[in-house]
Amino acid sequence: RAVALMLTGLALLTISALLRGAPALAQGDEAASPAPFSGDPLPNDRDAFFAGSGVCASCHSQLTDAAENDVSIDRYWRATMMANAARDPYWQAAASIETANLPQYAEVIEDKCALCHTPLTRFSAFQAGASTRLFEGGFLSAEHPQNALALDGNSCTLCHQIEDVAFGEPESFSGHYTIDAELPTGERLIYSRFAVSEQGTAIMQGASGFIPTQSTHTAQAELCATCHTLYTPYVDDTATFVGEFPEQTPYLEWLSSAYADSTPCQGCHMPQAEGAVVTSITGGEPREPFFKHTFVGGNTYLMDIFLAHGAEMATTAGSEHFAFTREQTLAQLQERAAAVSLESVGFADSTLAFNIVVENRAGHKLPTGFPSRRAWLHITVRDSARAVIFESGGYTADGRIIGDDHDDDATRYEPHRTVILSPDDVQIYQSIMGDVNGEVTRTLLRGAGYLKDNRLLPAGFDKDAAHPDVRPGDVVLADANFVGGSDRVMVSLNTGSAEGPFEVSVELLYQALSYRWIEKLRDSDTAESARFLGYHETVPNTPVVMASVTETVSP
Repeated sequence: RAVALMLTGLALLTISALLRGAPALAQGDEAASPAPFSGDPLPNDRDAFFAGSGVCASCHSQLTDAAENDVSIDRYWRATMMANAARDPYWQAAASIETANLPQYAEVIEDKCALCHTPLTRFSAFQAGASTRLFEGGFLSAEHPQNALALDGNSCTLCHQIEDVAFGEPESFSGHYTIDAELPTGERLIYSRFAVSEQGTAIMQGASGFIPTQSTHTAQAELCATCHTLYTPYVDDTATFVGEFPEQTPYLEWLSSAYADSTPCQGCHMPQAEGAVVTSITGGEPREPFFKHTFVGGNTYLMDIFLAHGAEMATTAGSEHFAFTREQTLAQLQERAAAVSLESVGFADSTLAFNIVVENRAGHKLPTGFPSRRAWLHITVRDSARAVIFESGGYTADGRIIGDDHDDDATRYEPHRTVILSPDDVQIYQSIMGDVNGEVTRTLLRGAGYLKDNRLLPAGFDKDAAHPDVRPGDVVLADANFVGGSDRVMVSLNTGSAEGPFEVSVELLYQALSYRWIEKLRDSDTAESARFLGYHETVPNTPVVMASVTETVSP
């Protein structure tokens, strides 16, 4: 009877919360939806293994920390790329192209993607021996009976059911997380780092069907590594699978960094609340540390697309949620990820020379993850009349880098630079995939290795002793100024008849989706690629300024 009364109170609290609506969120900067939208309700769907995020949000919302900040789990999570892993329009476009290029492997490709983009439905379908297709009536189809759970992305009952099995081992990578398939519905375990009272357990089990269980493994980097260490198979010219390629390896990069002994993924991507938090509207003891479910990354461009087109995508986050997540993403990129400084600035005999020091403050390579990402140095020098007398790394309105060999010609790529002498010399930190013939490719199933990988290394990274799958290429290994935590690039230019004093400005710019990775979508006629290109036409792919420095030099 006591449990029944508690559940009645819980139901009333839930209804009250839904009627009051979501709390107001801080707005981002200039990127804002032309037509604000509230977002669809979070799903309450269930199957034998999972419940939609709406089931969990009914209790784990309207939370505040000791400083009275709103730290509601649904508020932070619902606009993240984790929540929108299945709705991500670029991923859908890229996946559709991979299947169109190799239709004989469509089921393999889609199953591989489904492991981490539609994990709830993929796990359940796999256990039932059913199809794990995404397209053509698969999980992403509105007619699919589990479409709502598929579109819930990486939601609560996925991550919090992952078992501490083979953590950090290769068999757990590439979406091979372990979830207990034997526990019956209503008795499945949900892990968190906090102990739970008998009363709290009864309330949660009665309301959600899951039993809260204490375990600290939810705060380990190895939990994130199950999806964020991704090896993809690749084919040769005969479309035969011949090996695996380390497509995304932030966990292995982190293992080789100075952060591995002190700061797991959650330490930066799930910042702590200010003080203790009562984690449920049903009450209980304040808990700390409480990690905010921001899952903040670096993709402001997709946030802009969601802001502009989220309503037609039927997202469960509203424009205020996306604006808030965009703001958090910008803060991550601009305040905590990198720094740029100048040293040895000098002028003699019409020659202006200086060194640029770029510092990586992330716990992994910068940029890391999917190979569409790049960061580069934008260098400008102005004379006493403020006229630009030198520029390297400028960009165009369509997202191209001026002077980048790869943006100019899809078969080439800009080499790693140690010295910049002309406007055509651009230092771009990126990974460029090559196929079995050593030719540039942007098709994942053709990627056999990296032709170039000069992404900035995290502090403490020993590039000679690192894991082979994250070790930079030979050119970078030979660059004594490219070390764990930083890169130093020398610049020398003749100022000719220009008069000083000269103003030297350097920006570190970043794109989550670089020019060629978007342009490749034009080579396909899938509905998903056409849709993304339509979004792209309305949302400029303007790079983010991660860090900058300006200094005046007198002759």
